[in-house]
Amino acid sequence: MAHRPLIAPSILSADFARLGEEIEAVAGADWVHVDVMDAHFVPNLTLGLPVVESLLKVSDLPLDCHLMIEDPDRWAIGYAEAGAYNVTVHVEAAHDPVMLAKNLRAAGAKAGLSVKPGTPLEDHLDTLKHYDTLLVMSVEPGFGGQSFIPDVLDKVRTARRLVDTGHLKLVVEIDGGINAETIEQAAEAGVDCFVAGSAVYGAEDPAKAVEALRARASAHQPTTAP
Repeated sequence: MAHRPLIAPSILSADFARLGEEIEAVAGADWVHVDVMDAHFVPNLTLGLPVVESLLKVSDLPLDCHLMIEDPDRWAIGYAEAGAYNVTVHVEAAHDPVMLAKNLRAAGAKAGLSVKPGTPLEDHLDTLKHYDTLLVMSVEPGFGGQSFIPDVLDKVRTARRLVDTGHLKLVVEIDGGINAETIEQAAEAGVDCFVAGSAVYGAEDPAKAVEALRARASAHQPTTAP
């Protein structure tokens, strides 16, 4: 039996001057995806912990914080302590990802691990046993509005198989270039949670865009999904 696809609008594509209202506009979403960039791990600078703390005060939607930063072992825990629902770190940046997962969970958040398009999943399968979410990047992290890289769906299929056979227990999430067309491929490969930026915030009605994306993903889920 297929499960309800999760849609996580990315506020990287929202109006930063009206973030509270922009989150309200997607009240029917499952998570709100917050991209934190430090201009070191990726060549862009976005928002950080003070903004996340402000958003937590104005929204009940679970915040899905994606930390594209150097030294997440030091900085990620603050997001969990602030009340973020899911805190995702990059395997390419974490020094001790297993300990970091334990610390994030101890601080009250779900622990997420992200892999860049060129990072093989196989090298990190043991590490993923300690995580609640796998975030497969379908663009190079750093900027919104990029084109979807279909090759990464092999990683999704591997993760889906390992979840379905009980070897891993996690939510398979995808981020980058997700729109009405690419969400179908991603759903067929076995993605649980879809991050969508411009496909939601570039639409005339963001709430309707969320529902349309969810319906499209639902229609293309593999029948073997739990």
